[in-house]
Amino acid sequence: MRGRIAIAGGVLLLAARIAAAAGLVVEGAWIRTPPPGATMLAGYARLRNAGAAPIVVTGADGADFGSVSLHESISADGVERMRPLTELTIAPGATVLFAPGGRHFMLMRPTRALAAGDRARIHISTSSGDGATADFVVADAPP
Repeated sequence: MRGRIAIAGGVLLLAARIAAAAGLVVEGAWIRTPPPGATMLAGYARLRNAGAAPIVVTGADGADFGSVSLHESISADGVERMRPLTELTIAPGATVLFAPGGRHFMLMRPTRALAAGDRARIHISTSSGDGATADFVVADAPP
């Protein structure tokens, strides 16, 4: 009987860990190939909530950049503008697209020259503290 209780407890603990691990998933992460000497780049990806609760994305960072922030391009009165996003809520099961002309990661002051095929690791922070880390591939077009 004790053996069954121990196994059941282990299964429940494993299920809890899997549920906690399910959350923010980063897919198709890429950075547009920059021209030489560029000090401001843009990164794109799909952020998917694989969990059962809303996820609040609060920021991002990466060792290859002086700073990383969330931005979106908006059109107002025929003028395109960028504005920072302080947070972004992703509903359970939803996907939010970061793509050219819309939401994007603003990658400031690269600490090294990036060329096509390189990868830069970026951590995306969430209000829960879990977040997600992804390798963004440098390319001329989405992967």
